Amino acid sequence: MAEILQPITLTASTSINRKSHAETVLNISAAAGLTLTLPASEGKGALYRFFVRTTVTSNNAIIQVANATDVMQGSCVMAQDAADTAVIFETASTTDTITMNGSTKGGIIGDFIELEDVAAGFWSVRMVAQGTGTEATPFSAAVS
Repeated sequence: MAEILQPITLTASTSINRKSHAETVLNISAAAGLTLTLPASEGKGALYRFFVRTTVTSNNAIIQVANATDVMQGSCVMAQDAADTAVIFETASTTDTITMNGSTKGGIIGDFIELEDVAAGFWSVRMVAQGTGTEATPFSAAVS
């Protein structure tokens, strides 16, 4: 039987690594935001699960790749705060960053992001989030 790993709470900017952070829940608890940098993708299947435990109230909670050659591919399903509807945002071919601002781009307690190292240079991303106001994509190309 596989060992069950305890969740890890992240309260400050951190370089994520396979040995310490893969295959467990990473709780984001930083109302003032933080930046989490993934390791370079290698295609070894490591899975990183992020759960927003504290709503972002200032700055941004950012998850980014380690270098300018890695990209994220996938989508975000975001619950809208009106009319019981959802909007879906897809990544672009250059997406390398997830930015959550605590309102229009997610970062609200209960949001969940999974990133899997599926191939050298590629991360698979699945995100379920909540938005307020006019929801906007959390995905961008910001790593240089």
